[in-house]
Amino acid sequence: MAIPDFQSCMLPLLDACADGKEKSYKEIVPQLAALFKLSQEEEKSLLPSGRAPLFYNRVAWAKTYLQKAGLIEPVKRGVFKITKKGATTLKENPGQINIKYLMRFDEFNKTRGIANQISSIQKEEDIPESILEVNKTPDEQIAEGYKIIREELSSELLTQVKNSSWQFFERLVIDLLLAMGYGESRESSAKALGGSGDEGVDGVINEDKLGLDVIYIQAKKWSESVIGRPEIQKFVGALQGKRAKKGVFITTSSFTKDAVKYAANIDTRVILIDGERLANLMIDYDIGVAIKEKYEIKRMDSDYFIED
Repeated sequence: MAIPDFQSCMLPLLDACADGKEKSYKEIVPQLAALFKLSQEEEKSLLPSGRAPLFYNRVAWAKTYLQKAGLIEPVKRGVFKITKKGATTLKENPGQINIKYLMRFDEFNKTRGIANQISSIQKEEDIPESILEVNKTPDEQIAEGYKIIREELSSELLTQVKNSSWQFFERLVIDLLLAMGYGESRESSAKALGGSGDEGVDGVINEDKLGLDVIYIQAKKWSESVIGRPEIQKFVGALQGKRAKKGVFITTSSFTKDAVKYAANIDTRVILIDGERLANLMIDYDIGVAIKEKYEIKRMDSDYFIED
């Protein structure tokens, strides 16, 4: 079955604490995963950020919301137990527990900052959906929002690069390679590109600052044409003619599946960077972008609280 949203985890989580004993995420998460009949793949599924398991995150936020309503209380980090109010709630045998249900508790409304929003509402069905229809945890909302912003920025960057001159594209490639740690300086690396593409290679750059190895470069600022296997074969042939072992083919366009498969199955190491990857590398290495807003998401440092 699909991974349940965090509101769907609330009642099963509270019910799992019904015996009054202290519980930990290490114990509860596998128990709920079995209850929801999640596959191993679903259990291992990650947040959009790729930094934490999705189901674990949803269980953790379900616990946080139950705690805000006073139904669960923390014992220590990662350990919690049901409260008297939580036990009483279970005895009422609720069909489900979600944000709408938790709004009957004053503690929850205060911590959520929505008490003033609902104080003048006479009917439960008139409560705004923006308050009730929350199926994604704050972590998921932040991660997905970041993903959308990044995708839009990537598209905007690629369009701008495609509309730029060939000379600007050369400079961009040099700036990116330098930012990634290749080459020694901008002056020396400026010689990497700008040639006539003699023998199928546009330029060469040091792999490291000492020049122990070199990487040959092919750069194509194409707007529409897809780069196929013949172009990659031509580049590989040029590398072999120079007894080179490594090459990077950068384009504002894209590669055919056949071209990607060919590059992946040859002895010569050839990295293909299409327009989408180019734009993402620009974002990762701060080329052509500037910070608009910066948010720091912090967690408690448990080491700070260790007493000698």
